[in-house]
Amino acid sequence: MTTRTHTCGELRKIDNEKTVVLQGWVARARDLGGLVFIDLRDRYGKTQVVVEPEQGDVIKIAHELKSEWVVEIHGKVRTRPEGMINADLPTGEVEVVATAIEVLNRCPELPFQIETQDKASDELRLKYRYLDLRRNELQEVLMMRHRVANIARLHFSEQGFIEVETPCLVKSTPEGARDYLVPSRVFPHQFYALPQSPQIYKQILMVAGFDKYFQICKCFRDEDLRSDRQPEFTQIDVEMSFANRDMVFEVVEGLWVKILRDIWGVDLPMPLKRLSYNECVESYGSDKPDLRYDLKFENVSELVKDTEFRVIRGAIDNGGVVIGLRVPGQADLSRKQFGEVEELAKASGLGGILPIKITAEGLSGVLVGKVDDAALAKIVTQLKGETGDLLLLAVGKKSDVLKSLGVLRIKLAEHFKLFDPADHRKVSMFWVVDFPLFERDEETGEVWPAHHPFTGFHPDDAHMLDTEPWNVRSTSYDLVMNGNELLSGSIRIHDPVQQAKIFKMLGISDEEAKLRFGFLVDALKYGAPPMGGFALGFDRMIMVLTNRPIRDVIAFPKTTLAQSLMDGSPSPVDPKLLTDLQIALLPGK
Repeated sequence: MTTRTHTCGELRKIDNEKTVVLQGWVARARDLGGLVFIDLRDRYGKTQVVVEPEQGDVIKIAHELKSEWVVEIHGKVRTRPEGMINADLPTGEVEVVATAIEVLNRCPELPFQIETQDKASDELRLKYRYLDLRRNELQEVLMMRHRVANIARLHFSEQGFIEVETPCLVKSTPEGARDYLVPSRVFPHQFYALPQSPQIYKQILMVAGFDKYFQICKCFRDEDLRSDRQPEFTQIDVEMSFANRDMVFEVVEGLWVKILRDIWGVDLPMPLKRLSYNECVESYGSDKPDLRYDLKFENVSELVKDTEFRVIRGAIDNGGVVIGLRVPGQADLSRKQFGEVEELAKASGLGGILPIKITAEGLSGVLVGKVDDAALAKIVTQLKGETGDLLLLAVGKKSDVLKSLGVLRIKLAEHFKLFDPADHRKVSMFWVVDFPLFERDEETGEVWPAHHPFTGFHPDDAHMLDTEPWNVRSTSYDLVMNGNELLSGSIRIHDPVQQAKIFKMLGISDEEAKLRFGFLVDALKYGAPPMGGFALGFDRMIMVLTNRPIRDVIAFPKTTLAQSLMDGSPSPVDPKLLTDLQIALLPGK
């Protein structure tokens, strides 16, 4: 084997007559009347190689070549005739006439075809991930991932941040998701945990005087998986001392300006819009709404409070609400088409929906004649209805209606194609602020942190901590892009007295706090500065930038059962290793 002179995506018309050495995989070999054409591929692209019949030994080897054999080809570049140019390839104006071929490795029959992208199951693709990753589109995704990581590292370095690695073997401090535990051989019956996030360590770095920290790190959570989650994931983790919310936002927005300009060629107007948590939930039924389309909710309960129509009357008498949204241009739906909308509503958790169609002839729907005409006119006005629009009303308990309408809103946008997921020119990115500090069980009154127990509380709400803690706003914030939460962060508690108070409100005793978080509580006593930061979900960010599922943006993903089909993990281990760890296995299934 000799050193290659060019990659398979490099040669151009200007390289005509050059003697070259290429190395790569045989994507396809075709025998056309004595001539053998080879499409040679590497991660940079493809080059067409021609083997002419006069090349005795070379043509003999060429006839033996199969898909995915690894070869080295020596040859000479020549321009293709005018009618033979392949405009779909950057190398399509040239080809290489082979003078020598060396087979570097062979390949058995493939479990699925790489080039034609046949209907291989997800399980088969994950089992043979090294073959799946030869697909051009997956290689492009991972190369984009590398580009974005480089943009982030350069951005934070230019802003004066330093990259500090935090431990991967840490104390177990479970907060919601289960920890992945690692037994200690040296200290029998004791365990490390793999970090769910570097949260505590980055706060300690602030106490240590490192005022601007960042890290691109692995995190681990043993939780029930969804299609957009993995048990191990990557995040861009950032913390700043002496920082307020505006300072954090400025750093984040500067990063996204660079990413979107480099990846999509889009200049995003800054600063980003800020919406309160309540505004998002009340107007869109979600704390991460997609604003590429409208479909905004309006509470019209006041307009129909005096109606005797049974469905609405019953809901209002029981403390419920009537909430509506406008679907533009859908008043002419047929009965069958509206039936599809009703099915979407039921799938979203709604018992039913009340339609109002606005046509040139006037209003129509089940409410016409049952609700006062003046009230209907006011509903149309509040929902900004126009001729040709369809208005949908839902009734019931407020929290349930908002949640279900939030799901329906997404389904309607997809059903009526109100946005193009591939249109990069239309980006919905904004901040969500003023989250509640606590969430509360309405039946038991129990409260727990909406974010994590180190999140600060809004200074304007401090007077409600003892009397109405569920109404206290936090200093946390999320960054939402196209309906995806990409970033979550907060201004932290840096006062040990305030931190102890929050622990107590959560029912965490002094002893439990010391056991779980003692090293952080102790650190806060030694002059902790005001601090704030965030974690940006790197995998999810690449998902949004590429419009691909999470398994396509990670080199070696797990299944939704947290299995790696390629290497067979998790798997049994040598019993001797368990003996060394003083671990005995219980009988299992």
